Order: sequence, then structure tokens, then C-alpha cells
Amino acid sequence: MTKHTFTLQIDWPQGRNSVGSLSAERLQTQISIPPEMDGPGIGTNPDEMLLGAAATCYIITLAAMYERGQIDAELALKSEGIVDVTNGVFTYQEIHHYVTITLNDQSERAQKLAERYAFKAEETCMISKALKGNVDIQVHITMN
Repeated sequence: MTKHTFTLQIDWPQGRNSVGSLSAERLQTQISIPPEMDGPGIGTNPDEMLLGAAATCYIITLAAMYERGQIDAELALKSEGIVDVTNGVFTYQEIHHYVTITLNDQSERAQKLAERYAFKAEETCMISKALKGNVDIQVHITMN
């Protein structure tokens, strides 16, 4: 069995509305609470980072599936995260992936396979699996 360990360091000066710094091997950024949640809005925030993890995992999984299935396509992705605030409790409820698939092979077979893989990638992505049962993740496809 192979295991991978990923590490990051956060320095947080003090208090809720501070601005911290996050550092990992391939990522350095400032972090704070977003302005939508009455924070300073400097750098990124947990909501964007969770959405980014889900989106990058999805698109990389989909690209790998297309490569293995020999589907020649270009991909573009827009993702949205929905956070509900009820009685002061923040709940990450939904993620919507809007994927645009531009196929170089317009055959019916390629289109059906590309669509099937677009939904299957969400089910097999490790971040989607980690969120399953807590966050509703939906895939919306535009085929070109």
C-alpha cells in the first residue's frame, strides 16, 4: 500500500478578523474570512479552498478518464459552492460543476462516452468521496 502525506503550515496572528498566511510545498497565500461572512476578504478562505479542491480533483479525474478512454477533448470548468447560513450556523451545502466539453470527435459514441465519464468523474474523485453525505455535488454539462 502506498500512502502520500501532504503538509501545510498556517501562521495566524490573532482574532477572527486577522489575516494569516498559508504555506505548502506548491502553494503560498494569505487567508482570511471572506467579506460575505463579515471578514476582511484578504487572500483566499476555507470556502474557496474547499471548492478549489473539489473542482481540481474533478477536472483532473475527468481528464485522466478521457485519456484512458482515448477521448480527444478540451475541458473548461466553472464551479460554484453554496454555503447556507441559518441561525448563525454555516453549512457548505452544494457544489455545482459546470463543465464544457469540446470534443474533437463528434461521433455519437464519443459524445455518449464523454457524457458518461463527466458524471462518473464526480463519483470517483477522492474529494467528492470525502464530501459524500455532507455536500451535494452536481455536474452540469455543455457539449461542444
